[in-house]
Amino acid sequence: MANPPVPPLGTPRLGLGCAQLGNLAASMEEDRARAVVRTALELGCTYLDTAPHYGVGLSEERLGRALAGVPRETYTLSTKVGRRLRPVVAGERPPAEGFVDTPARAREWDFTADGIRRTLESSLERLGTDHVDIVYLHDVEHHLREVYESGFPALAALRAQGVVRHIGFGMNFSDVLARLVADLDVDVVLCAGRWTLLDRSAYDDLLPVCERRGTAVVAGGVYNSGLLADPRPGAHYDYAPAAAPLVDRARRMAEVCARHGVPLRAAALRFPFGHPAVVSAVVGASSADEVRDNVRLSGLTVPSALWGDLVAEGLLDDDLPLPGEAPLT
Repeated sequence: MANPPVPPLGTPRLGLGCAQLGNLAASMEEDRARAVVRTALELGCTYLDTAPHYGVGLSEERLGRALAGVPRETYTLSTKVGRRLRPVVAGERPPAEGFVDTPARAREWDFTADGIRRTLESSLERLGTDHVDIVYLHDVEHHLREVYESGFPALAALRAQGVVRHIGFGMNFSDVLARLVADLDVDVVLCAGRWTLLDRSAYDDLLPVCERRGTAVVAGGVYNSGLLADPRPGAHYDYAPAAAPLVDRARRMAEVCARHGVPLRAAALRFPFGHPAVVSAVVGASSADEVRDNVRLSGLTVPSALWGDLVAEGLLDDDLPLPGEAPLT
């Protein structure tokens, strides 16, 4: 029997991840944030992914201001639920969780039906819109009981009511995502860092289930926190300094790519699309120039011989599905 069709999400192959708009690791000026968003839209990156977690609402606020006046039908928007935001109380110092210079708010886990709805309503207010196209339950790997009992049923009810079009999960744990896709009626998952040139985990657990169930996959973290963007000692992998063997492997990959005249980043961006369940990739940017560069990379031709050489040199497993040569954009 044929696999169910992947739902039409309306997302382009290359989208913009908006964590940097929430001052991830470094502050971003308001004008720069607006330029990032407007450049992405101008260049066809019309899928924008954000979350309350990103800068405790700052990413959503900046995205909303940048989108003011842009016709709503011209872009696809996703945000996330599971973390509800509240004002800080006197003397409280909430954990920064990687973001700097953020508003005086704190995050609280909340998977109740009321919490899910209120979280989404607050996101819509910050985004300045009456709807989002995709809502993900965010980083739920330690909250599965609440997800099954209330979080996902609440989100499914919002989908049934037409409040949101598509629902799913976003996280770094492909094995947990695979379980959720197998058990629940999930439209789409955002899988970060587990289907890359350096990590095949999702191919072994998540992607087969998504293909069987007709669940769309958005690839995040295609550069594995930076190592595949700049493979050098001290580069980050999975949000921490990369171990020496991983740095060596990434550098060897870069050497193979260079022999074919292709930047490693272009190969890293193209690789996830070898699997038919992958519909889009979201990539962050801290400047308009970085957006332009990501679009440039997505437009490069990556020759089939490059993938063959990576396999021949033991840098990619020979059972993995590999993408074609055609540019993404």
